Amino acid sequence: MFRWLLAPLLAASAFAGDHFLFAYFEDSGKTGVYYALSQDGYNWSPLNGGKPWLKPEQPDELMRDPFIARGPDGLFHMVWTWEWRTPRMGYANSKDLVHWSQQREIPVMAGVAGVQNVWAPEVYWDKKNSRWMLIWSTTVDGRFPETLGTVTSGGNHRIYSMTTRDFRQFSEPKVFFDPGYPVIDATILETKGRFHLIFKDERDKPVKKQMLIASGPSIEGPWSNITGPFTQSWTEGPSAMRIGRDYLVYFDHYRAPLYYGAVRSGDLKNWTDVSDKMKFPAGAKHGGFLRISAGESARLRSARLP
Repeated sequence: MFRWLLAPLLAASAFAGDHFLFAYFEDSGKTGVYYALSQDGYNWSPLNGGKPWLKPEQPDELMRDPFIARGPDGLFHMVWTWEWRTPRMGYANSKDLVHWSQQREIPVMAGVAGVQNVWAPEVYWDKKNSRWMLIWSTTVDGRFPETLGTVTSGGNHRIYSMTTRDFRQFSEPKVFFDPGYPVIDATILETKGRFHLIFKDERDKPVKKQMLIASGPSIEGPWSNITGPFTQSWTEGPSAMRIGRDYLVYFDHYRAPLYYGAVRSGDLKNWTDVSDKMKFPAGAKHGGFLRISAGESARLRSARLP
């Protein structure tokens, strides 16, 4: 079990005293990454007076869709969407979640012709192979022509992946998940010896834009047994945690009415919308959730940023 990964990879063990970190962005992502804390997974309080925790360091840089994972050595790794139309993702690391390394670009699709974008990256420690796995959404011109035109914006995304041991050298990118139609915003939940890939059906002809789940025997799949949708249309950016006996999948409802919400399940099959029980910072958009210790929570609360 990957006890050092982001909360989506944690199974239930001891929940008393757990604290949770929500890293998110606002507006277009030009202002940076924001933090909020919770002790129950429902009530989230913004840190740093509601101001960004990390700000972009490069003139053309956005910081959208942040995702943080804890490594086996205790080092935290953050990835994010660097810009709308680029073959790169953002990366930084931290020993304490307070101070972060210099932000740099990872050229994940730089050698692939026709790449339109790199969206919503996530990073996971693959314990079996002692390496990191990166996943993200990309449209590549000329690929999957059979589903071109099923998204009004023209995108034809699939989920891609690559691996690394040091965030300097990387394997070649490859298709990680293709259910036969455009998909974005994949996240992984591990529980009871199985892995679950939660993703967004991106089609809008006719309108889908909902969350589904595929299952597999390992962190790399193969993925099968895709469920029906368990959120309403116009939801994206899923992130999952297990809290007590329940699974929570958070999402960003990005069409009117705009809100951050969640659904809850005890078995990953039957879901109840609990958005009306959630309290998120105003303006929060697609982010990631991390289980942290009481000491880490206290350190974040007491940190004073310039």
